[in-house]
Amino acid sequence: MKPYSKLTKEELKKLKGQLEKQFEEVKAKGIHLDMSRGKPSKAQLDLSNGLMDVLNGDSDLVSSDGVDCRNYGVLDGITEARKLLADMSEVPERNILIYGNSSLNVMFDTVSRAMTHGIMGNTPWCKLDKVKFLCPVPGYDRHFAITEYFGIVPLLPTGPDMDMVEKLVAEDPAIKGIWCVPKYSNPTGVSYSDETVRRFAHLKPAAKDFRIFWDNAYSIHHLYDDKRDVILELLNECIKAGNPDMVFKFISTSKVSFPGSGIAALAASRANIEDAKSFMKFQTIGHDKLNQLRHVRFFKDMPGMYEHMRKHAAILRPKFEKVEDVLEKEIGGLGIGTWTKPLGGYFISFDSMDGCAKAIVAKAKEAGLIMTGAGATFPYGKDPKDSNIRIAPSFPTVEELAQASEIFVLSVKLVSVEKLLGAK
Repeated sequence: MKPYSKLTKEELKKLKGQLEKQFEEVKAKGIHLDMSRGKPSKAQLDLSNGLMDVLNGDSDLVSSDGVDCRNYGVLDGITEARKLLADMSEVPERNILIYGNSSLNVMFDTVSRAMTHGIMGNTPWCKLDKVKFLCPVPGYDRHFAITEYFGIVPLLPTGPDMDMVEKLVAEDPAIKGIWCVPKYSNPTGVSYSDETVRRFAHLKPAAKDFRIFWDNAYSIHHLYDDKRDVILELLNECIKAGNPDMVFKFISTSKVSFPGSGIAALAASRANIEDAKSFMKFQTIGHDKLNQLRHVRFFKDMPGMYEHMRKHAAILRPKFEKVEDVLEKEIGGLGIGTWTKPLGGYFISFDSMDGCAKAIVAKAKEAGLIMTGAGATFPYGKDPKDSNIRIAPSFPTVEELAQASEIFVLSVKLVSVEKLLGAK
C-alpha cells in the first residue's frame, strides 16, 4: 500500500471504515493485556529461583574475608559482592560501594544528599537560587521523577546532543547533572558511541559539583550473542581526561536476578565513594549481606552471570522480533510511524505522526491494551510533539504479544487516518 499521505480524501474515508470494522472485531474479543512497564516475565523470574535454595540453615554464612553475614557491619558490602559488581561495572573493586536492592533508590539518595548537604564539600543545592539538570529525551520517566520531586529544572537536549550538552554545562553553573542510560537506553535502545563517551569524559562544566548520572541498567542485557553493543567505560575515560570525580555510575542486578530483590551499587572515584560513605554511615550499619552472599554463591562470577543472561535473551529475543515483524509488515512504508530495532535492553521506541501518541495509547486501551502513557518519556509527561510511545515487550507471552501488536498497529492506523482526514 502507498503512504497514507498520498491517499485521497475518499481513499482515506474508505480505509477508515475498514479499519474501524477490524478494530471493533478485535475489541469484541475482550482482550486484557498490560504492556505499561518493562517487567521481566514469569519465565525470566523462574531462571533465578535457585537463589532461594543457595542458602539454608545449614549453609556456611561467613564471607570470604571472615564476615558473619547474619550480623551487623561492613558498610560498603562484602568483598566478593564488591568484586562481582565491580566486574559487572568494569571498574576496580576499590571504586565500588554496595547499597541495598535498588539502583533507583541509590540515585534518589544521591540527589537528596546533594540537595541537603552538597557534594564533596560544595554548597548544598537547596541553598542555591536555581538548580538545573540535563534530561536527554526521550528518556526514563523515573529519572525525571526524581529531579521533578526536588524541584530541579529540566533542560531537554535530544539524544544526547553533545554539542548542546558541552555548551550548556560550560556556560551555566546552575547545571548540576545529566541523566544518562548509555547502553540500550530507555526507551530507544540506542547505545552511546565511543566519541560520545569521550566527549562526556572531557566536559568542562562551570559547576565544580557537576556530575554525570550514568545509569548502567542494561549493561549486560544483550538480545543476541553475535550482535551486541559495546561502549567505553566512562570512569576510566574521566580519569584519563583529568575529571575523575565527574561521574556517578549506577548498576544493579534487578533485571538479572529478581527485580526489587537484587544488589545495587555505585561506581565512582574514591573521593566520591568516601563522600557517599560519610553520609551512608548515618543511614545504616550495613546492607543485606545475606542477599549479597546469596547472589555471589548463585552467579559465582561474571562468566556465570553472562550465561544466566543468555537464558534471559532466549526468552526476550522472540518477543522483540515478534513486535518488530508486525510493525514492519503492517506499518512499514506507510509513513505513519518509525521505530527502533535494539540489540538489547527492554524497550522499543515508536514515533508516530506528530500529535498522535496520546490518541494511539487511548485507542489501544479501548481494545484492552494498556501501554506506557504517551509523554512518559519526557519530563513532566509533556512530549512537545506528542509522538513518542514506549513499547515494552518483556512481560506478555509471544502469543499475547501477537494480539497486543495487532491492537497497537490498528490503533496507529486509525489515529493516523483521522489525523490526515482532519488536515484535508
